[in-house]
Amino acid sequence: MEVTDPVSAPDADGNPRRTTRRFPLFTRDTARPEGGGRTAPRDAPAPARQWPILAILGTVGLGLLLTAFDVFRYGTLLIGAALLAGAVLRWVMPDVGMLAVRSRFTDIVTYGILGLAIVLLAMMAQPKPWLTIPYLKDTLHYTVNSN
Repeated sequence: MEVTDPVSAPDADGNPRRTTRRFPLFTRDTARPEGGGRTAPRDAPAPARQWPILAILGTVGLGLLLTAFDVFRYGTLLIGAALLAGAVLRWVMPDVGMLAVRSRFTDIVTYGILGLAIVLLAMMAQPKPWLTIPYLKDTLHYTVNSN
């Protein structure tokens, strides 16, 4: 394939191709997220290379198991804490394997907001909430209750 356009750049095989500022119509491949490298050497077994995502998923699984056995508050606190730990791992470690899904900033914000929301909701769960927000009852009274 010969490109006659004077503005060209080589592709991966060294063949010249036309460069343009337009996005391609079809995506041929994707770039790994920042921090998406292996967390252990290539010769290590697969579980050792992906220990951050396995630790987070294991903790979430334990939280779901606790929730299933009627320890709702502690199970959901554990799930929220696991997401917060994922945000911290994503922030601190340069390579976190499959825990890296998007850019570092987006992953940290997503894991952090979801983890914080789950922890706060677990602390406000009824009966006998550990955390009460004074204006929340008034807000819900005017939006939900018609009395």
